[in-house]
Amino acid sequence: MKIAILSDTHDNVAALTRALPGLQAADVVLHCGDVCSPFTLKRLAAGVGNTPVHLVWGNNDGDRRMLAEIAAQAGHVHLHGEFADFALGDLRVAMSHYPEVARAVAASGQYGLVCYGHDHHAHEERLGATLLLNPGELAGVLTGRATWVLLDTTTGKTHWHTV
Repeated sequence: MKIAILSDTHDNVAALTRALPGLQAADVVLHCGDVCSPFTLKRLAAGVGNTPVHLVWGNNDGDRRMLAEIAAQAGHVHLHGEFADFALGDLRVAMSHYPEVARAVAASGQYGLVCYGHDHHAHEERLGATLLLNPGELAGVLTGRATWVLLDTTTGKTHWHTV
């Protein structure tokens, strides 16, 4: 399975548009928060077709009511709230926007993949059998790099993309 992981889009529709061809190659898309505006979520949902999207809230996600409405209308966007805990096949996944939450969850050893965002710093680390991953920022405003990650669960390899 190929899992696209992104975070902190912050309404950078141009970067999102550049990332979409790569995201379309994934079997599932994970967004670790701070999509920000409903129009950005709508663009993401439409841009990946029927590929499932899993999303957690970030601290800058504004109109949560409209974001939830867009997720429901799309049908393939799963809005988990502040924390996500779900399975993708045999892989147990957790998502939070916040690094300190993600690190504590990853340290529990209960998940194969724990993803987070918030600090905009790309990070990949193995804690036992758990992959702790921050895909960096798709916005590209704090670090100057708009990044996302494609994880191949068959090989266990991550492929970092800059758009």
